[in-house]
Amino acid sequence: MGEKKRETLRSRLGFLLLSAGCAIGLGNVWRFPYITGKYGGAAFVLIYLAFLVILGLPVMICEFTVGRASRKSIAGAFQELEPKGSKWHLYSGFAVAGNYLLMMFYTVVSGWFLKYFFEMVSGKFTTMTPEQIGDAFGATVGDPKTLIIWMVVVIVIGFGACFLGLQKGVERITKFMMSALFIIMIGLAIYVATIPGALEGYKFYLKPDFKALINGNGVDGHGIADTIYAAMGQAFFTLSLGIGSMEIFGSYIGKENSLTGESLRVIGLDTFVAICAGLIIFPACAAFGVQPSSGAGLAFVSLPNVFNEMGPVASRIVGGFFFLFMSFAALSTVIAVFENIVAFPMDKYGWSRTKSVLVNFVAMILLSIPAALGMNIWSNVHFGSHIGSIDALEDFIVSQNLLPIGSLIFLCFCMHKWGWGWKNFIAEADTGNGIKFPKSKVIQFYLKWIAPLIILAVFVAGYFDIFGSL
Repeated sequence: MGEKKRETLRSRLGFLLLSAGCAIGLGNVWRFPYITGKYGGAAFVLIYLAFLVILGLPVMICEFTVGRASRKSIAGAFQELEPKGSKWHLYSGFAVAGNYLLMMFYTVVSGWFLKYFFEMVSGKFTTMTPEQIGDAFGATVGDPKTLIIWMVVVIVIGFGACFLGLQKGVERITKFMMSALFIIMIGLAIYVATIPGALEGYKFYLKPDFKALINGNGVDGHGIADTIYAAMGQAFFTLSLGIGSMEIFGSYIGKENSLTGESLRVIGLDTFVAICAGLIIFPACAAFGVQPSSGAGLAFVSLPNVFNEMGPVASRIVGGFFFLFMSFAALSTVIAVFENIVAFPMDKYGWSRTKSVLVNFVAMILLSIPAALGMNIWSNVHFGSHIGSIDALEDFIVSQNLLPIGSLIFLCFCMHKWGWGWKNFIAEADTGNGIKFPKSKVIQFYLKWIAPLIILAVFVAGYFDIFGSL
């Protein structure tokens, strides 16, 4: 009996939007504006963009090449390509664990945005004072039943798309969500530009002040070293690299186009969303006197007050569209990562798509409940003063450990002869029409030795950032 034919994506656009959808998430539309506000505005953005190119781009190309060359998910990709007798494939289990851990808290937070979309449209916040809006967010996080209900809604949507199949479900739904996301964001950015007082927000976001950073008196007292590390970390983590979330989509595409060009397009879409989120949030904050470094409260506490200043009708329309675009950004990541989770047992154990979806649907609900309960009735469950709650532990394992270590493994696997090797990597990356990967000795040396050191620096600096006060 012949090997079962692997599913493929219907179109190049589907691949680009699906890959971008995986990268585009709450890190772009929620964390990026907050951390940009915290670390100096425009100066931070420029440093962040530089790290996207020198760090994020090569690792993404590595993931895509491993996926397309192996035609397998992370479950079997390394085993298919690794030299005989080597043990690269042992990382596959950790990678899929990273996908589960990421979704165990990500589905809960995604539920917040979906809930706020419906409440904003209904006009719930239009008559509230700022204190009442703050209390409303606290009530949301403090109610385990509410969190679990919306978490389940997110999981149903995510696995529902996977159940319909790669082309009819995952690709079609993500195309719609991403197209709507771009339209909503552009519309909001244009609207915000018309609000009186928005100019100061544009100055903060678009006019770099490197002098303040070099002198160590940037926003909140952050200097150049802090800002470089924060920009490096944001560029690295925003692309969901290191746990096979990009590798899976490389395994679904043909060889018509070179992978350097495709990676540049995906990163371009990812960056467009992040930059556009800033063009919405910073001018709005400036117009209504909201601090841009408000953290989680920026979306759920500060911005509803901004929308209320627009009047009851505009508040429901503009606020509703804002939380709709936040929901689409979150759900696009959920669907893309769920597809990686579903593909793992299909590739490794030969499960049908239906069986994999149903088993993982039940597992994901059960695995996500602790993060939801950790925000309220299990809030006394702590993992030390430096990590804290259950969801913080899950985030720490993924963001500070599996993402950098996994990216290091992909890079070394593709660059060194004791892995898949430079020659195999170049041959796969350059197959097809489009931009070819640069082959200079300088680039090769950088990717073999310097880029891994940068990744290690992110990994070590992350630990110092969290545990430095021990």
